Formats: sequence, C-alpha cells, structure tokens
Amino acid sequence: MVYVDDIIVTGNDNVLLSLMLESLATRFSVKDHEPLSYFLGIEATRTAAGLHLNQRKYTLDLLARTNILNAKPVQTPMATSPKLTLLSGSKLSDPKEYRSVVGSLQYLGFTRPDISYAVNRLSQYMHAPTTAHWQAVKRLLRYLCGTFTHGIFLRRHNSLSLHAYSDADWAGDSDDYVSTNAYVVYLGHNPISWSSKKQRGVARSSTEAEYRSVANTTSELIWVCSLLQELGIRLPQAPTVYCDNMGATYLCANPVFHSRMKHIALDYHFIRDQVQSGVVRVVHVNTKDQLADALTKPLSRPTFTLLTNKIGVTPSPSILRGCIKHQSRINHHQ
Repeated sequence: MVYVDDIIVTGNDNVLLSLMLESLATRFSVKDHEPLSYFLGIEATRTAAGLHLNQRKYTLDLLARTNILNAKPVQTPMATSPKLTLLSGSKLSDPKEYRSVVGSLQYLGFTRPDISYAVNRLSQYMHAPTTAHWQAVKRLLRYLCGTFTHGIFLRRHNSLSLHAYSDADWAGDSDDYVSTNAYVVYLGHNPISWSSKKQRGVARSSTEAEYRSVANTTSELIWVCSLLQELGIRLPQAPTVYCDNMGATYLCANPVFHSRMKHIALDYHFIRDQVQSGVVRVVHVNTKDQLADALTKPLSRPTFTLLTNKIGVTPSPSILRGCIKHQSRINHHQ
C-alpha cells in the first residue's frame, strides 16, 4: 500500500497522459490536471526556451521569518576570511533558531547549487553553534535577499551528453583537516545533480583528496545512467568526469597500482574498473574552468559570480523580462 499526497505526472504524449489521469481518477481523488506551476515549494516558470525552477516564495517566507527581508544584500553567500571553526565566537545560549534556519536552508539547496557549500559548512556546527556561526547564517540570508528569484534553468533543446565536474578542497577544514569534495552533474547544458560534502577521513595528499572526489562523482554518474536507462534514454557516449588535478587524472587512466595508494585501494579499483570497461572517462580540466570549485570553498566575489553563472544559476525569466521592459522605458524617456 502506497500513500502519495503530491505527485507530478508528465509525458510527451498528451492523449496517453489524459487517459492515465482519467484512469487514476476512477479510483482516487484527483484534481483537474493543469500545467506545472508550483510543487512542494518549487515554482516552475515555462518559457519558449525551457523551464526555470526556483523557490522564490519559500525564500521570501524564510527571510520574513528571520527578519532579514529588508536587509542589505551581499554578493557572496560566505566570506573568504576569517575561516569558520568550531571555536569561533561564543556559544549560543539557545541554538534552536540556528538549527531551524539551517534546516530550512538545506531544503533550499534543491534549486540553488550556489549555496551548497555554505549550507554544508554551517550544518557542521548544529551540535554547538556560536555567535560567529549565527553571523555566517545571517550573511547567507543577506545573499538570498538579493537572489531570491534565482534558480535552475532547464533548456528545452538539449543534448544527451552526460558529464560532471569533480573537485576537492584538500584539508580545507581547520578543525580536523578533512577535505571537502563536490561535484556538479550535467545532462547537456542542464545541471541535474550536485553535492558538497566532507570526506570521511583525512587525505594525505591533494591527489588522494581529488581521487576520492572522482570516485564519489563516478558513483553518482553510474546512478544517473541507471535512471536514464530505466526511462528508456540511451546516451550517445560514455559520461565524462572533469578533474583539475593531474595526479588524480593520471591515476584513473594508469593501470599500475602504486604502493603509496594502497590505503585508498577500494576507490582505486572502483574507478579503474569503470574507466577500463568504458563506463566513464576521466579528463583533466583547467582549474579556471572547474565549476565544482564553487561548492568546495568560499570564493571572492568575481570568481564566485563567474562560476555561478557558468553552473547555470539564473534569475527567473519573468523577473528578467520585467527588468528589460523597465530599462527600455528608461531609455525611451531619456
């Protein structure tokens, strides 16, 4: 027995779609079908070019609840310095609000890969948040003040090439020196999956940290391939993982197992088998073109803005149209 209170039914055949909804309506209480516009806090704006997904209302409700709605916006979700640590600031007397807000921010990550690192970082202090951690939360909320219409745009005409950017910030945590790995998976031009998480153990070198990140990314790609196969979608070529570490890239392609890498034998053999069987390719990419870098560490404003645009985080098309009309009226008046 399955209970579902919210579900999306979609397809390319309108006749078959109508028949399915009519069949469901004979046994269950089903609302009249209509074009997708709002689902579980996610707003869908359809244009001729594609579909834009954002959580504008959810974000505004969160900002209003925290009294940050009218605060001055900032350009990045997290400051590059000073680095947050477990001992930064003084312990909060009541951590309830901190935990509530950070929990809400985690749900916002469904359409906002640009805040993935900041939310991941702030979630690590849930057990003992301090005043410094709370100030970092407020900064993230101020960033959302200026970007509450931002989300992911899924282009209508898109290729079926599957690729991912994999990156790691070696020993980036000042408390335990555990690295943060991240990936962004694309189907053509559209970002469909992303993650920013701490690794399970301390990496002894940047190559090891990057290699572990590639293993994590490869696992996600295999899952996406399995999902696409179930949907009857065939990929024209094997997925590609882009890594900006030469050592990790070489290790993926080199069949020789180095004694210095025995402690990561599981990851090594997992990736080697996938590469040799043609399931996935690992390719080196310049650090400047590493899109996952925005999900591993705080960045300066120019770098963060550039990578966010490349990742595919954009304002709602309706907002853009309004800005264009407003600007054209100003130009006409001048």
